[in-house]
This record gives sequence, structure tokens and C-alpha cells, in this order.
Amino acid sequence: MATSYEIRPDQSVELLKALHILTRDGKMNQDSRRKLKQVYHLFNFIKPLLDDVKQHHPDIQLVDHGAGKSYLGFILYDLYFKHLHDTSHIYSIETREDLVQRATELAQRAGFDHMSFLNLSVADSITSPLLPERIDVVTALHACNTATDDAIRFALNRKSRHIVLVPCCQAEVASVLRKHKAESLGAGALAELWRHPLHTREFGSQVTNVLRCLQLQAHGYQVTVTELVGWEHSMKNELIIASYTNQPRRKPTERLNQLIEELGLDDLRERFFIE
Repeated sequence: MATSYEIRPDQSVELLKALHILTRDGKMNQDSRRKLKQVYHLFNFIKPLLDDVKQHHPDIQLVDHGAGKSYLGFILYDLYFKHLHDTSHIYSIETREDLVQRATELAQRAGFDHMSFLNLSVADSITSPLLPERIDVVTALHACNTATDDAIRFALNRKSRHIVLVPCCQAEVASVLRKHKAESLGAGALAELWRHPLHTREFGSQVTNVLRCLQLQAHGYQVTVTELVGWEHSMKNELIIASYTNQPRRKPTERLNQLIEELGLDDLRERFFIE
């Protein structure tokens, strides 16, 4: 039975079935065992951030961008928020209306009263009156297109205490590198890092996340980059965790601007803005 696979105490087996982490009869196959491992691995990164917020506020306000089926929000609520018995709340942001509707129905069945599912783009959520002014934690896992950068902008706008990102779809930097490739190759040997198309894509992805980290540091955040071990279903397994510590901003700002200039990425300067 499911309980023999070390599902955590008080966790909803019915929720795990609804999320397809357990089979309909409450058992595990190889795929569901892998999913449960991933859930707990990610939760172990996020729980200390939630504990930190509770030390400073009576409740926790969390926004999950590009939520999809709200997989992350449900797990966080089930493992952590439902035990708080306060006004802590999870807001899941998703553009696909059908997923928002299904998640809303699942939350009602589960009795997860402090979850809201909003049919918004990440960009629109920045100014939406449906969200509170204070947002303590912002998450964005595999948010597509420019949604990861919009999530960063949202978090900076709200002055969020913690930001958790698993970036995805990082094609814009690679596109700019390709656009200026001939010019760059004539300027020096550094451009050999992205001469070949495969290297352009990989290097562009790497540079995108480096610029994101510098952007966060330039706004006073301490940044940790690690690998989401066991996230086998996706090649995008880089985990960026940023916590506001009011750290010095001058050096990361200088490095950010210098990197943009040296790589010929002026077209994207506004994307990694510094106030």
C-alpha cells in the first residue's frame, strides 16, 4: 500500500492520487515513486524559506507563477500551509483557464480554503488588484517564454523576501548572440564560445541565468544556484534561490552591465533592468 513508501504523516493520499503521484488504488509504480522523490526534494529547499518568513510575519503570502496544474502549490499547502491555521495563502497564476478551473475544483474538494487560482499572465499579475501588496515568497518552475523574467520583475516589485526559480525556455539571449555572431567573431576569441549553433543555444541559456543572478544580486539578494537532483523528466533542472539580505549592489550592477556590453547583448539591457 502507499503508506509503505514513506509518504509523510498527515499527507493527503487522495490529493496524491488526484495529482497522479499515486495510482488510483493508492499504490506506487516506478513513475510515481520518482515523482514523490522529486516532490520531497523540492519541498526540502522551500521549507526553510517558509520557516524564515514565519519568523517575521504572522502569515505567509506565496505566489506560484506559471503554475500549470498547480502541482507545486498543492504540495506546499498539503505539507506545510494546512498545518498553520492562520491567514497564510497560496496564489497560483496560470494563463490556461481550464487548468485554473480544475485546480479550483480540486482545492475545494480537498478543503484547501487558503488557495486561489488566477487566470492571469505573469506580466499582468504585477499590477493585478487580485493579489495582495505583500508577497513573501515567489516561485516559478519551468515558466515558459519570458515568464521567468516577469516573475523576477513581480518579486522585485513586491520586494519579496524569497524567490525560487527553475528557469525554462531561454532562447532570447541565444537569438541576440546569433544576430551579432559575425561581428562578435571578428572582435575576438570569446565569440568562439557560441560559434556553433548547439553551443549558441547552450551558452545562451547559461548566460541568461548568470544575468538573472546578477540582476537579483544588484537588487540586494543573496543568490544560491544548485541542481534539482532527481528531476529526470526535464533537462531544465537548474534551481535558483534568492533571499533578500540587502547586500551591496554596486559590484553585481557593474558586472551585469559589463557582461551585457562584452557579449553584445545591448538589445536585452532593459530585460535585466536595474532601478
